[in-house]
Order: sequence, then structure tokens, then C-alpha cells
Amino acid sequence: MTIPVKQLSDPVVRAFVTALNANDETALFDVLAPGATMSDDGSDRDVRQWLDKEVFASRGHMDVESEADGGRSLVATYRNDTWGEMRTKWVFTVDGGKVSRFETGQA
Repeated sequence: MTIPVKQLSDPVVRAFVTALNANDETALFDVLAPGATMSDDGSDRDVRQWLDKEVFASRGHMDVESEADGGRSLVATYRNDTWGEMRTKWVFTVDGGKVSRFETGQA
């Protein structure tokens, strides 16, 4: 069972997932704070390089299974053309209406 993106609790996280699923680079970078950081499986990565490789070039897509922490922690099935499909966890830090950090990895 998945949660429709429009029903995600946190509006900033909802905008992030909407932009990611639409492969909308402009909208996704608009929701990120200047200097936003991220990690993948516990290792810090360059946000732009990671998004280019794991989302935009490989058509990344999230189907959210559950949310916690007011909608800032998600479990989702993530798929892209590089890795196929996997169950992932996403944790977002939101400051001033923008994502300042997100952490993802296998759930």
C-alpha cells in the first residue's frame, strides 16, 4: 500500500517527492536550501552529483509506504534505471521552508 504524494503530511517533503517523481530538476533544486547536504547509506555525498546520477539521469521514482516524524521520515520503494527497485528510508531536515539535509539508504 502506498501513500499518494498529495497526502504526505509535510508540505516541503511533499514538494521534494513531487519534484523527484516528475524528474523536475528545477522544482527539486527550488525546494533545497542553499548549501543543502545529504547522505546515502551513511556516507555524505555531493547533492547535485547524487541527484544527477540517482534521480535525473536514471529516472528515479519514490512510492511512499509510510511516514513518521510529522512526515519528515519516509519509507519508500525507490526505483531507478541504474539499480532497479529497493526499499529505502528517507529522513528530511527542513529549515525555513526548504530541505537543508536529507538522508537516504536501504530500509
